[in-house]
Amino acid sequence: MKHFLDIHKTDKPDLRRIIDSAHAMKSGRNGRPKATPDDAQPLAGHMVALIFEKPSTRTRVSFDVGVRQMGGQSMVLSGKDMQLGHGETIADTARVLSRYVDLIMIRTFDEAVLEEMAEYASVPVINGLTDRSHPCQIMADVMTFEEHRGPIAGKKVVWTGDGNNVCSSFLHAAGQFGFDLTFTGPVQLDPEMEFVGWARNAGSTITIERDPMKAVEGADLVVADTWVSMHDAQSARERRHNMLRPFQVNKRLMDAAKPDALFMHCLPAHREEEVTSEVMDGPNSVIWDEAENRLHAQKAIMRWCLGV
Repeated sequence: MKHFLDIHKTDKPDLRRIIDSAHAMKSGRNGRPKATPDDAQPLAGHMVALIFEKPSTRTRVSFDVGVRQMGGQSMVLSGKDMQLGHGETIADTARVLSRYVDLIMIRTFDEAVLEEMAEYASVPVINGLTDRSHPCQIMADVMTFEEHRGPIAGKKVVWTGDGNNVCSSFLHAAGQFGFDLTFTGPVQLDPEMEFVGWARNAGSTITIERDPMKAVEGADLVVADTWVSMHDAQSARERRHNMLRPFQVNKRLMDAAKPDALFMHCLPAHREEEVTSEVMDGPNSVIWDEAENRLHAQKAIMRWCLGV
C-alpha cells in the first residue's frame, strides 16, 4: 500500500513516475476542460474520501474534479462533519473509513493527525496539506516548471517571504529532484532547520540570504506565498506585513533574476502585498498553469497510490 504523505518520504523514481504520468494525462486531454465519454476511467468503481479540517478552494475542487474525470466517486467531509479526534480517535476513524472507501485525502492542521490516519488506515492516504507541508502543491509546481523550462534538476529556485509549510515541501523537492533553493526572508520566519538539513544531506545547495536582490541573482524560478494566514489576528497581520514588506516580489526584484525566470504563487494571493499585480499578470508568471496543474498532478498521485 502506497501513501503519499510527503515528498521526502516518497522514492525518487516514484516521484518522477508521478510527474511523467501527470504530463501524459494533461497532454492526452488535448486542452479539453471537461471529461468526455472517451476519457480513460482508471478510478471507475473507486470511492475517495476527501476530508477538510482546513478550508480549501483549489485542493477541494481539483481533487473532486480529478476523481470524477477518472470515473471515480468522491465524498467530501468537513472537520465539523467528522469532529476528528473528538470523541472517536483518529485511529478508529481511519479503521472505519477504510471499510467504506478506497482512498483517503486529508487536509488538516496537525501533522500528527495525518500520520495517525495513515498508520491505522488500510487504504492509501494522501496529504492534502498540514501545518508543516504541502506536497501536492509542489508536485504541481515541479510539473509546471518542467512544462516551461525542461528538467528542474540543477536549477536555482528562490523562495521569498515566510518559510512556511509550502516552503518546507520545496525543500523536500530540492533534495529529491536535484535543484538548489535559496530562502530570503526575515530571520523570525526561517524555514524549519530540520528540512534545510535534510535537503543539504540529499545533495542540494540550500542558502539563506537576507538581501532579496542578492538572493534572486541567477534565479530560474521565484516563488512567493501569502504573508498572513486566514486565522491570524489583525495585530499579527500588521506585524507580519511590516516584517515582510522588504521581500515583496515586484518588477524590480524579478528584473534582478534571470531574464527568463518564472514566477509562481500557490494562491490565493494578496495582490500588492507579497507580490504586485504587475508580476502576477506579467510575462514571467505561470500561476494559472500552476493552479491547473494541481488537477493533473493529483490525478497522477491518486493513480500511483491505487496502482491503476
